[in-house]
Amino acid sequence: MAEKKELTKDERIAKEKRRLNRIYKEIDDKRKNTVEGLIDLAAYQRVTLEEFKEDLDKNGFTEWFQQGKEQDAYERKRPIADMYNSLSNSYQKTIKQLTDLLPKEDAGGMQASDGFDEFVERRKEMK
Repeated sequence: MAEKKELTKDERIAKEKRRLNRIYKEIDDKRKNTVEGLIDLAAYQRVTLEEFKEDLDKNGFTEWFQQGKEQDAYERKRPIADMYNSLSNSYQKTIKQLTDLLPKEDAGGMQASDGFDEFVERRKEMK
């Protein structure tokens, strides 16, 4: 059996972008630029989170740290644990933004309006 080639970070990001683009392909043209930027960001965040997770699984969330030779070492949270938590929160917000841009559907399968587009159109007519 052939060995599986390990993908580079850029290749994994590109793969994640393709996955997200398939999910969000039905986005209307007005929102396409916003979605493209969010997809780029989400793909980078997910791949980076996977790298952080691998490191945390291998090395743990804490480490022994000694400020100086005269002081006792103590266990502290590794900086990558904070970075993981922060990036995870950002990723969740990015995915929420993307999800909110998906067409909303009611029980009958028809796209339900949130009223915003109608509001904008009424404002245009008033001018």
